[in-house]
Amino acid sequence: MTTRLYSHPIHAEHLVPAGHPERPDRMKAVAEALSGEDFDALDRVESPMGREEDILLAHPEDYLRRVEYAMPEEGIVRIDADTSASPKSWEAALTAFGGATAAVDAVMNGEVDNAFVAARPPGHHAEKDKAMGFCLFNNAAIAARHAQKVHGVERVAIVDWDVHHGNGTQDIFWSDPTVLYCSTHQMPLYPGTGARDETGAGNIVNAPLSAGAHGADFREAFQSRVLPAIDDFRPDLIIISAGFDAHWRDPLAEVELTEDDFDWATGKLMERAGRYAQNRLVSLLEGGYDLKGLADSTAVHVRRLMRG
Repeated sequence: MTTRLYSHPIHAEHLVPAGHPERPDRMKAVAEALSGEDFDALDRVESPMGREEDILLAHPEDYLRRVEYAMPEEGIVRIDADTSASPKSWEAALTAFGGATAAVDAVMNGEVDNAFVAARPPGHHAEKDKAMGFCLFNNAAIAARHAQKVHGVERVAIVDWDVHHGNGTQDIFWSDPTVLYCSTHQMPLYPGTGARDETGAGNIVNAPLSAGAHGADFREAFQSRVLPAIDDFRPDLIIISAGFDAHWRDPLAEVELTEDDFDWATGKLMERAGRYAQNRLVSLLEGGYDLKGLADSTAVHVRRLMRG
């Protein structure tokens, strides 16, 4: 397998208030985790800045302008109760989805088999016209729409294993049967969405987990709901919203996954990418707020992408 890593120093310049869990140190932890000899073969590329018009693939223009105008010239401002912006946040956000669309281009053009995009701010809580949950623009949604618009992809599957439900991705694709959205997440938990009966146009598959759920519960949800949905859908491209905050060390939830669980899930999605999508898979970093849990989980995830 040829795996490409997209990242950029700008992501460490998206500043947040002191004590905020979605902090620049996350990027340092990921970079250090991917710096060992195991990752010598990783194809490393600096993420390009995305184009403003690509935002319009998933968000209306008035929302784009509201976010743009909220950017401060100095200091830190709050976009909502837990979503902040600083002078470099606009550039960081454009580069986050710019890395995602570049990764789609690379796998669709056959340059690499798969890609991992290490970026912040994350994206899966950003709804069509609302920033929330640390997210400004929905990176996974923009990447999926880019694949459809630029590469003619008919069916995109987005699989989200962040411990918090990706309400934004669900909102954007609620009525669109060309995009399958599957999510495992703790419930009840922020943002309060993600019940099993939230099914959209038949393209939304939620597999909520209870507080205290372990790897066996996560794997059962995958095997009973997520993987059968992918098999029925037969996607041309798989995008992973790879949040690692379901790790047992993470402070923001109570799901008890280990690195082995993320390795297993990565392998299962790679099997489906090989079966239906000519190995084309793009993984985007979402949550993960304990630095060691984030680092260790990212390492096994990317190692599996490289190994196949």
